[in-house]
Amino acid sequence: MQKTYDIAVIGGGLVGMAIAYGLAKRGQRVVVCDGEDNSLRAARGNFGLVWVQGKGGTCTNYARWSLHSANTWQGMADELFARTGVDVGFQRPGGFNIAQTAEELAVKVESMRKLKEAEPALVYEVLDHDALAERLPAIGPDVFGAIYSPNDGHVSPLYTLRALFAAFEQAGGEYAPNLRVTDIRQLGSGAFRVSMGDTSFEAGRVVLAAGLGNRDLAPMVGLSAPVKPLRGQIIVTERVKPFLDYPTIYVRQTVEGSVMLGDSAEDVGFNDGVTPDVLADIARRGIAPFPILKNVRVVRAWGALRVMTGDGLPIYEASESCPGAFLATCHSGVTLAAAHCETIAPWILGAERPALLDHFYAKRFAA
Repeated sequence: MQKTYDIAVIGGGLVGMAIAYGLAKRGQRVVVCDGEDNSLRAARGNFGLVWVQGKGGTCTNYARWSLHSANTWQGMADELFARTGVDVGFQRPGGFNIAQTAEELAVKVESMRKLKEAEPALVYEVLDHDALAERLPAIGPDVFGAIYSPNDGHVSPLYTLRALFAAFEQAGGEYAPNLRVTDIRQLGSGAFRVSMGDTSFEAGRVVLAAGLGNRDLAPMVGLSAPVKPLRGQIIVTERVKPFLDYPTIYVRQTVEGSVMLGDSAEDVGFNDGVTPDVLADIARRGIAPFPILKNVRVVRAWGALRVMTGDGLPIYEASESCPGAFLATCHSGVTLAAAHCETIAPWILGAERPALLDHFYAKRFAA
């Protein structure tokens, strides 16, 4: 007998699992259909920032959406720990965007000024070198200053994914790994048949959260997902004594003591490898503000592919031609995880779509 579910979520990364858990804990029979172990996954390469500062320069509602999620994160972290015993390591001490020169700081300040003018909750402070050194004693002598915002934080993306899986299954969800979806079609009953080669199941609703895979899946249910890969590379060092109590754009220290350095962006198709020149640039940008890292040993490095739209903003859409099919795609899976769990999941279940999301339709790319 063919299995049936209330909702099928296609994609088991941070976006898919946050939505799936949000649906399962609200009493839905949910299956997550995930790809193979070698599928391209942004979650594996995430830097771990829960970041608001500077986002939304071209769309203030994206800044508001990011802030909404950041404000919801502590509650989700506490809930995941209570359900699973997994501490995702969420901390929200605020974050720093460091500037090496006066010119660089001026550009950052102007961007933040405009954002705060549009949304007063996007608060920030401008710090000169001396004020910055009081909060970050390890800061290098050549740093001019920084912007600090209390809205920012960080978390372990891998522990977050682990906790979401555990909480999802505890809530009655079913995980179906190593299955690549080959077809989705709506039946006369309104339900969807999801096919994976010779295997299939039916679901009352379907949520596409497959990252780069959404590009091929979306047209099956009358939707569009104009996304492309953008590679980011990350360096991880050996564990060192704590020296950085706050996350920054380029450098953050994990609770275990290792240091992560990153924030590169390369349009190289589906190549998720690493390159010496980019890694060297990442290392230079990390050492410049924190000379303490100069002699720290690198233990690993990796590349991962972000899921990017043309303007870098998310898409959240319900199909008009196939009612019951939904699309969710973004490149900030960690920052937006709490909003996906607590706001997107209820919308899929019939709650009113937040006006905050009015810009995030794929039609904005139609020319």
